[in-house]
Amino acid sequence: MARSILPVLALLAGTAFLLAGNGLLGLLLPLRGGVEGFSITSLGLLGTAWAVGFVGGCLVAPRLVMRVGHVRALGAFAASAAAVALVDGLLIDPAAWIALRVLTGFAMSSAFMVIESWLNERATNETRGQVFSLYMMVTFLSVTAGQMIVAAGNLRGQGLFMIAGILYCLALLPTALSTAVSPKPLHEVRLDLKGLYLNSPVAFVGCFLVGVANGSFGSLGAVYGERTEIGTALVATMMSVTVLAGAVMQIPVGRLSDRTDRRYVMALVAGGAALLSLVMLAMRPREPGAILLLTGMYGGLAYTLYAVAVAHANDFAADRDFVKVSSGLLLLYGFGTMVGPILASASMEKLGPEGLFLVTGSSHAAMAAYAMVRSFVRAPVPVAERGSFQTVAADRAVTPEGFKLDPRADADAG
Repeated sequence: MARSILPVLALLAGTAFLLAGNGLLGLLLPLRGGVEGFSITSLGLLGTAWAVGFVGGCLVAPRLVMRVGHVRALGAFAASAAAVALVDGLLIDPAAWIALRVLTGFAMSSAFMVIESWLNERATNETRGQVFSLYMMVTFLSVTAGQMIVAAGNLRGQGLFMIAGILYCLALLPTALSTAVSPKPLHEVRLDLKGLYLNSPVAFVGCFLVGVANGSFGSLGAVYGERTEIGTALVATMMSVTVLAGAVMQIPVGRLSDRTDRRYVMALVAGGAALLSLVMLAMRPREPGAILLLTGMYGGLAYTLYAVAVAHANDFAADRDFVKVSSGLLLLYGFGTMVGPILASASMEKLGPEGLFLVTGSSHAAMAAYAMVRSFVRAPVPVAERGSFQTVAADRAVTPEGFKLDPRADADAG
């Protein structure tokens, strides 16, 4: 295990700093915006703006990196993110934050693409699975650590913005001091909507709907917590618990999906998430313990669906098309995360903080129904012919380059 980790240790350290800064800033902005009296619509648009930038980075970054090289490009992206975090702290204005959030999303997806391509280059066919699993673990833990920093800070000051900037800058050091050779050019993403749908209608529709639900909760879950007045520390805990619960539950849900029709699993899990959303909407809990329990259960279900959808799509795809299909589904998920915060903010304006769960519940209910309908239309791939499930981060932390690192990818296909 140590031999597989050492060659990529510097890259993983840089990833950890980037994701910690990302988790910190992503939670800080909606909470500080709430303190400043920003409208829920403005706070929702922060999530949409991030998604626009993230998807844009996935599409544009390969050409930028080709021009200037991996080291310079990573330095530019991380430095840009640090500068934006500091400007966020100086310029407390919703319109400015929305515009700056696009830049942060672009910088982060571009930086992740560079790091993931480096990881892919350093990993061998024998160590690819271990490196990918470790990368997923670093992803979940770093985001959580960044979010928990908010619990110990002062929302009204500039200190947390400065810490986010410092974390982004620290991400530069491991790779700047590394002797690793620059990897091959980045994979350029081409979105073939017709091909993706024909390959797997359930994964096509499912990834978009999961994006709507996850984008809604990821962007406005903190606003929901703040409006229920459970306190900043518990809001940070709530958001972290949902991420960690989703990470843990991917293992049993994934194993179940390897043994039966994945569409049944998607319908069951999405139906459970829809039911929990309905409970939150109807009960309107205000007791901190109840909120933490219900949102944790929700995260344990909601954040497993994307990985199952990707696995289902690739059951029907040729091995050489794994990266192409997975990258396309990632962009569909990104489009969903653009739409979700807009719908959720409108619902919360009308129904109060629990209006968030009208959008998440509707998205999951539609996904469950569609998966069941499609299970009667198309036979599943036999269990013996399927690829195995792999954990995938569902909070926009993995780019198309990350799928090249996935052990299900055909390494020779690039």
